[in-house]
Amino acid sequence: MEENVEKQQQQQQQHCNFFKTLRKLTFRAPKTTTTSSSSSSSSSSSSSSSVRTKRLMREFKVISRNMNKSFSVHLVSDCLDEWLVSLHQIAEDSLLHRDMQELGISSISLSLSFPDNFPFHPPFLRVLAPRLEKGFVMEGGAICMELLTPKGWASAYTVEAIIMQFAASLIKGQGRISRQGGKAGTSHAFSKMSAEQSFKSLVKTHDKHGWLTPPLSEG
Repeated sequence: MEENVEKQQQQQQQHCNFFKTLRKLTFRAPKTTTTSSSSSSSSSSSSSSSVRTKRLMREFKVISRNMNKSFSVHLVSDCLDEWLVSLHQIAEDSLLHRDMQELGISSISLSLSFPDNFPFHPPFLRVLAPRLEKGFVMEGGAICMELLTPKGWASAYTVEAIIMQFAASLIKGQGRISRQGGKAGTSHAFSKMSAEQSFKSLVKTHDKHGWLTPPLSEG
């Protein structure tokens, strides 16, 4: 009897340790549909998933360990699929920095989500808050940056490089906090659907014209 109780306690402890580890750093595997496809295709998908997981784990650990004062990252729902990025430092001589000081806004919040085929395909970056105008920030909070498009992306780009490039583009594009209607930066909040639509339109336009200023009729 005592032996059975001891075994049960050991099993419970193992389960507890497993879920504690899982909560610290979880990877939600891409959804797949079971078909009669060849084993080589299944093996390829498994390999891509492994590459994605290892890369994201490494990137997250490096950023967490370095404690970059310019920005910080957190996993959404303890999952590697989506990161919440807080951009704390903006060039002090910029109008955007002045806006943040005047309005008591300490950081710019971003969402960074990773597709199943990352790092061979770019992540999707969008602004959550405050509501920005100019600075290459489009409708919905989508970002107009070539390196975030399939043709401009390279798997060697790191998350840190993406965030720092975005911070630089905000200043180059003379980004400001929107003050239209209600409390500055909070009215007409950005939405993911709107951001995705804006980004798809951006990619389509630049695929047609390249990264030059397109005709006004094209937006």
